[in-house]
Amino acid sequence: MLVEDEEFILQGIKNIIDWEALEMTIVHMAHDGIDALACWEKEEVDIVVSDISMPRMNGLDLMERLREKSKRVRFIILTGYDEFEYARAAIHLEVENYILKPIDEEQLEKSLQSAAARLKEREEADMAQIDGKTDFMRFLNGKMNYDEQVHYMTQTGLSATKPYTYAAVMKLKLDSLGEFKITDVMSWLGQIVTEEEIRVYHLPPDSILLTLSSQSDRAREVRRYLTDMQNQIEKRFGIHIFTSISSPFMEFTEMPRAYREALSNQKYLVIDGYGSCVDQEYINNRKSMDISVDAERFQRLIIQKDKASALSYLEELFINHVNRDMEVDVLLQMCLRIAGIIQDIREEYKLLDSGGKHRLYHIIEEINQAEDIISVKTVFREEIINMIDSLHTEESYYTPVIKQILAEVRENYREDMNLKTLAHKYHMNTSYLGQIFQKEVGCSFAQYLSNTKNSRAKELILSTNMRINDIAKEVGYPDTSYFYRKFKQCYGVSPATLREMKKY
Repeated sequence: MLVEDEEFILQGIKNIIDWEALEMTIVHMAHDGIDALACWEKEEVDIVVSDISMPRMNGLDLMERLREKSKRVRFIILTGYDEFEYARAAIHLEVENYILKPIDEEQLEKSLQSAAARLKEREEADMAQIDGKTDFMRFLNGKMNYDEQVHYMTQTGLSATKPYTYAAVMKLKLDSLGEFKITDVMSWLGQIVTEEEIRVYHLPPDSILLTLSSQSDRAREVRRYLTDMQNQIEKRFGIHIFTSISSPFMEFTEMPRAYREALSNQKYLVIDGYGSCVDQEYINNRKSMDISVDAERFQRLIIQKDKASALSYLEELFINHVNRDMEVDVLLQMCLRIAGIIQDIREEYKLLDSGGKHRLYHIIEEINQAEDIISVKTVFREEIINMIDSLHTEESYYTPVIKQILAEVRENYREDMNLKTLAHKYHMNTSYLGQIFQKEVGCSFAQYLSNTKNSRAKELILSTNMRINDIAKEVGYPDTSYFYRKFKQCYGVSPATLREMKKY
């Protein structure tokens, strides 16, 4: 972009340089800083050649504004002799060169070539950094074979001088950082962590990975050390942190496994909260239990549109059963059962809103992303309130014959039922029965029967350890592959994927 208030100079710059030979293109020409900013907003450029003295907005102010927008852009300043010292004040803007007027063609061309070379160097450095991060993440995620791991560790010097190494993931609550950035925390850690046995890595966007080598396999000592480090960071930056630690490993080729373990232990954030530090030993002492959810009572309260009592029962479940001594999987099992009850009511009363049949999947995703118990409860509170409000406005009344058919389906869904046999039983024309069923229930009889089978299958998947094949037969699907297809159509996930979800 060329910026110059005098038109004849602007045209002169355009014409004295062989831009094609330099493999450059003039994208914008502007007469002052205001015009130049407007041009930048339309399309950004790599190099800006600008005069200093211009009306409305001078060159220095323009460069200040552009530097805020881009760390990459290169500047070449055009200046008169009297303004030269003034131009030197722009040193912090990383100006490529200062060219005195009248403009020397050769000097300008060399400055442009220099700017292009700097841009290429930066691009190559950025690519190297990206490649380095990519290799590191491939290593961490176990995407390298053994030979690649050894080669990578040799290149990067990954090794331990002490027998036991731990991986720890620190999750930072970014909205509590205030004026600081995660890079400030990384820099500060680099200053206080001087031991070779500790390495620090940034895991964008909000986490830090530490590897800590120790003479001891006593996890409690490592947890105490990292808790102290966490407390220092929280005090220094006023930020909230949750740290999860792996069990020890002895070879750095085991680091991907340890990283996955530490990352998996981050799920305890929802129970322990920010400010806590957990390790495998601490987690192994958690209590496992089975939380009973009274599905019949819960459904009745919602269907009766008793909002206060339904929300009170939800609160009761959390108060009576959720505590910091429990396994997180126990909490998730309870949440999946509540989510299943909500989904069943939505299907029964045709309350499938914009989330549609895949809403169960979205509820589970929201629960998995929650960072505390309050957030989990909020997901369910909003679902219950929304559902009861919908029940107040929906016309959910069925004619007697449809009510009888729905009750029969709920009772005998495992059997080989079809509309023809039901029409014969109730002395009705098959086509006519199909029409009124579609009108009142909102779907065909075959679809309703399939949904009922899938709903029961979902309950068995979430609450038992039955094999998927056995569940398919239990709900009336002799063909397992057909069951998989119908279940995924209904819930947006396969039976196996839903079972994996309950493991978090």
